[in-house]
Amino acid sequence: MKIKVLHNNSARFEFIRRAAAEKNPAAEISGSVFAGGAMPAVINGSAPDVLIVDEATRGCLDAIESLSLVSPGIDIVLISADTSAEFLMHAMRSGVREVVPSNASHDALQAALTRLSQKRIKQTGSAAPEGKVFAFLSCKGGSGATFLAANFAYVLATEYGKRVALIDLNLQFGDAAMFVSESHPPSNLAELSQQIHRLDASLLAASMLEVAPNFFVLAAPDNPDHLTDVQREHIDTIVRLARLHYDFVVLDLPRSLNGVSLQVLDVADMIFPVMQLTLPFVRDGKRLLTIFRSLDYPRSKIKVIVNRYEKGGEFTLDDLEKAIDGRIAYVVPNSYRAAAASVNLGIPIAKANRNDPISKFLIEMGREFVPEETLAANGGWFSRIFSR
Repeated sequence: MKIKVLHNNSARFEFIRRAAAEKNPAAEISGSVFAGGAMPAVINGSAPDVLIVDEATRGCLDAIESLSLVSPGIDIVLISADTSAEFLMHAMRSGVREVVPSNASHDALQAALTRLSQKRIKQTGSAAPEGKVFAFLSCKGGSGATFLAANFAYVLATEYGKRVALIDLNLQFGDAAMFVSESHPPSNLAELSQQIHRLDASLLAASMLEVAPNFFVLAAPDNPDHLTDVQREHIDTIVRLARLHYDFVVLDLPRSLNGVSLQVLDVADMIFPVMQLTLPFVRDGKRLLTIFRSLDYPRSKIKVIVNRYEKGGEFTLDDLEKAIDGRIAYVVPNSYRAAAASVNLGIPIAKANRNDPISKFLIEMGREFVPEETLAANGGWFSRIFSR
């Protein structure tokens, strides 16, 4: 939901913004200084879902009526000291949906916004669809989980045109942003957690590094001293907000399980444990999958990835499936030099070398999670890629 606030001072805007964000953290909230006669110009084609006018008076009702005639899809809320029956009747005839007294608490404003939100859901028949949450984690250090998470997120965004957020939850040693960009992130998870009280879609977007159109990265804390700023409830709030504004939310998790990682694993749509075909990986992978089963995660939610696979090793894929008592979902071919060059340069492998076996694998993997209409629209492109 997009909310526009017309106000007379920044303190009032912050009061209104907080009230709206607490009730609907997914809302995109912006503000402008209010000038009654110029109200349609203030909107200027931005088409918010809700317009909140603070300190509204009878003098602004003509401008509001003009706006409602031009943009009938905008729900208008007035915050006014005038609550007389005459003013309320005039406001409603001008197209106003709700009038909230100026001296009312933020609960009253939240209640008005809730009513408007419920009305919109009834009109459309459903709430806004939520994005998918994918969690990548290593069965053992050095598996390549961060590389796969970052590059898979890039592929979903650039090859399929999906809006994707990569969130680095490796709080101590996170460096996912470096795998896909040389730029320094504008903020990080710890700094965002310090402002969790004012979190909304705009703040989340401003805290992320834009790697490519539709692809954004929320970096891990860059200072170990700030780890305690990130609490379990902060992660839950951030992930739930992200999935409302992105088609896919890709999480890069640390190897060790803790309260934070278990929190997001519970809400993830898919979990991708990453391992390799060596005994230490097999042993730790079996332990991790046993934990997942003890948590009652359905087998359909767990998609095991074997990375850097080469035929002819001492362990076969069949051996691994027997050892972990489960199926292998994906096998990533070994292309070490290309992967190392991608990481060293901070360039996604699909951008550096689209014909590399890993690039082709990631593109093919992405097809499983993209709606059929998207694939149909890009059918000619895919056929050219995979016929090479």
